[in-house]
Amino acid sequence: MRCGVFFGIIVLLLLSVPLISIAQQKDTIPAVTTFKFKTVIIDAGHGGKDAGARGSHSFEKNVTLSIALKLKAAMDTAITDVKSILTRADDTFIPLNQRSAIANQNKGNLFISIHCNSSPEGTAARAHKQKGVLLLVYGFHRLKEQEEAVRENASIFQEKDYKQNYESYDESDPSNLIILNAYIQKYRKQSILFGDLVDDEFTGIDGRESNGVKEQGVLVLAHSAMPAVLIETGFINNPEEEEYLNSDEGQHEIVMSIIRALRNYRKAIGS
Repeated sequence: MRCGVFFGIIVLLLLSVPLISIAQQKDTIPAVTTFKFKTVIIDAGHGGKDAGARGSHSFEKNVTLSIALKLKAAMDTAITDVKSILTRADDTFIPLNQRSAIANQNKGNLFISIHCNSSPEGTAARAHKQKGVLLLVYGFHRLKEQEEAVRENASIFQEKDYKQNYESYDESDPSNLIILNAYIQKYRKQSILFGDLVDDEFTGIDGRESNGVKEQGVLVLAHSAMPAVLIETGFINNPEEEEYLNSDEGQHEIVMSIIRALRNYRKAIGS
């Protein structure tokens, strides 16, 4: 009982403290910062026994791996002062909590998760099929509200001990509310910033349609102690977009848009 009361008091105190504005922070942050943007975690969604979404002739797990490998190669060439680390480099099943652990153990400064979207329409060619990119940042309160979150979180059921691994992932748990509050203060704005920058590149340079930057309760973003964005690169069940996502040209465009966004992001955060 005492523990519950203690947590309740902490939560009320934390949630009653307003977020500090950028203007207010100027008085508390030293003029010279020691922060260095050193490490980006590149996460190829799904893998192994978890194929992810399906197109007419391809699987999400293969498309995401191909884009992730290309993104790492591009970073190693174009942004040489930043280390890039893959959560998987082949067709291996990696549990969601292990992906976050890889990111945290390597002290990542940004977590980029590559995915393909899908819609209930199936793979049949027809007019007005859903298309376009989508950028997701973590929104704890929307865990059970969005279909994309449900689809992405379904990966946990491929894990043998998923009940034990995610037992603490409970919206009503005071400790999770504390984590949420800390996450919002430190990383939410930067996650949205990077999502917006990637979206600008996709739409402004590549001419892609966009479904915007949205907050959703995607677990792979939840436990990463850093700004984190999940990039839905297109609808793999849309024949037109499936061809784009599987093509060298399409993957190159996606990768270069992320590279440009990374450069702009570093300028924006002063690193």
